[in-house]
Amino acid sequence: MKHRLTALLLTVLIGGCASTGPLRPFTTDGCSAFPDGLPNHRDLWRRCCTAHDRAYWLGGTYTERRAADRELRRCVAGAGEPAIAELMLRGVRVGGSPWWPTSFRWGYGWPYGRGYQTVTPEERAAAEKLLNPNHAPRH
Repeated sequence: MKHRLTALLLTVLIGGCASTGPLRPFTTDGCSAFPDGLPNHRDLWRRCCTAHDRAYWLGGTYTERRAADRELRRCVAGAGEPAIAELMLRGVRVGGSPWWPTSFRWGYGWPYGRGYQTVTPEERAAAEKLLNPNHAPRH
C-alpha cells in the first residue's frame, strides 16, 4: 500500500510540473557535457552531436529517442571511434531522459514536462520553420 501511495504522489507531482507552450528555437552546445572530439581533432564528432541535438530538441516518442541515440552511436563510430560511440550511447540513455530538468533532455525545445509525446504534423511544420526560416516546409 505504501508503494502505491508513493507512486500516486509522484505521478501527481510530475503531472503538476508539466507545462505547455510553444517550441523554442533550436539551440545546440555540441556534445553537451562531453568533448566534441579528440585533442588532435577537436570537432571530430560534433556534427553527430548537432544532429542528435536536433532530434532531442524536437522530442517525440520513446522509440524515436532510442533511434536518435542509436544514430548518434552509428555516426560517432563512423568517425572512427566505436569505443567512444558506445560510451556516448550509455551517457545519453541515462542523462537524456525527458524527466531530467536539463538543457539537453529529450524534448528540450518544449517547456519541461512534455515527456514522450508524439509530435503532431502541425508541430513538425512549426519545427521546420524554426530550423529553416527562409525555406518553405518540405512535404
